[in-house]
Amino acid sequence: MLQFVSGAGGFLAIAFGAFGAHALKNLERYQGTLPANVDSWWQTATMYLLVHSALGFALSLSGPDNAVRLAALIMVGGAMLFAATLYAMGLGAPSWFGAITPIGGLAMLVGWGLLIWTGFKS
Repeated sequence: MLQFVSGAGGFLAIAFGAFGAHALKNLERYQGTLPANVDSWWQTATMYLLVHSALGFALSLSGPDNAVRLAALIMVGGAMLFAATLYAMGLGAPSWFGAITPIGGLAMLVGWGLLIWTGFKS
């Protein structure tokens, strides 16, 4: 499961990153003006999603430690939520999506905290 979720996150990060680099500006021509910070949102979303997906995959190879796997799932899930809200706002979703973004960020922090705790216990 963790490898699937991490793989999906990595795939989406590359796909959305490529879209942002090559097609996002063309969207502006068709949809009108995109939000001023769309480039920053897009880069942050892509970087966080790719880094956490790669980490999740690496942790999936670390063995059967359930706490480590849970930490990785929480991190990757949080990164997906975080990135999805930034991508959506970049494409013109309502600004209230920004209220959801910190939930993803908090999930990433919880995952990192659980990973630290697991390392401390061992």
